[in-house]
Amino acid sequence: MMRKITLYVDADACPVKDEIRLIAGQFNVDAVFVASYASFHQDPESKWVYVDQRKEAADLYIVNHAFPGDLAVTQDMGLASLLTGRGVTVLSIHGFEIEESRVPEILHRRYLAYKSLHAGRKIRGPRPFTEDNRREFSEALTKLLCRLVH
Repeated sequence: MMRKITLYVDADACPVKDEIRLIAGQFNVDAVFVASYASFHQDPESKWVYVDQRKEAADLYIVNHAFPGDLAVTQDMGLASLLTGRGVTVLSIHGFEIEESRVPEILHRRYLAYKSLHAGRKIRGPRPFTEDNRREFSEALTKLLCRLVH
């Protein structure tokens, strides 16, 4: 018997938690929202795991609990790089699947942005998250779960 897929969510700053809850439920996939204690709130409809407020605590929890074949949603490319290398499918909050072959390029771009920032140059921050972004994420998650579950 195949192991059931678990969907891990790097939940502290995730803007698509409601969409994940809804779509995962439609596919009978367990979603585990991982966040720091600072984000604690009551949510009897979902499984939440609360970790210390240390910088990488949620990432470490996800890395230590996700198995090959599982799915994760994150906007943290460092976490994505650790997970894709372990056979975990990673989806960004914008609906892009992070492929292991693209991780070095993504991390290099992140490095260059940090280097520019520390050199005193202004870099663009993220654009505001829109309803179109929510729709694109929902469509991507639905297609991905269709592929992984069926």
